[in-house]
Amino acid sequence: MHPDLDRERSLARRLRELPEEAAQPYGWHEFQRRAGARARPARRLAGGRALATASVLALGIIAVWARLGGWSAQPARLAPEAAAPPAAHTAAMEHWLASLPREPAVVHVGTRAAVTGLEDRIAQVDDLLSAERLDQAHPARLLALQQARTRLVGALVQVRYAETLADESR
Repeated sequence: MHPDLDRERSLARRLRELPEEAAQPYGWHEFQRRAGARARPARRLAGGRALATASVLALGIIAVWARLGGWSAQPARLAPEAAAPPAAHTAAMEHWLASLPREPAVVHVGTRAAVTGLEDRIAQVDDLLSAERLDQAHPARLLALQQARTRLVGALVQVRYAETLADESR
C-alpha cells in the first residue's frame, strides 16, 4: 500500500475526533465589564486634569485682578475688631498648611510657581509686620498688613488644596 494515503486517513480521523467548537474564553458581558474597568482610570485622570486646569486658570485671573488694582492698599474703614479676621481662622489655615508635605511628589510648574510666589509674599509681609511692631507703628497700618497676610494665607490654602485634589485624582 501507499504510506502517503495511510497518513491522510489518520490525519482525517484525528480531525474528526476534535471537538465541534472551541469554548469561547468569555462572553459579551464579561468583555463589557473588562472594557469599562479599563476606561475608569482614564476618566478619573481627565477629571483631575480639568480640576488642575480650572485651578491654574482661577489663579491667573486672581493674579491679573490683583495686578490691576483689585486689592487696595488702604486700611479698612471698619472698626478694628470688626475688620480683623479671627485669629483662630488664620491659625487653623496655617496649621493645615503645616500638616501638608513640604512639596508634593509630583510638581507642576504653574502651581509650584504660584505656591512659591505666595510663600515669598507672606514672608515679606511677615518682615514688614515685625518691623512695624518694633517701630510701634500706627494700629491701622498693622491691621492693614495683618489683613494682607490673611488674604495671602487664604490664597495659599486654596492653591495647596487644589494641588492635593489634583494629586489624589492620579
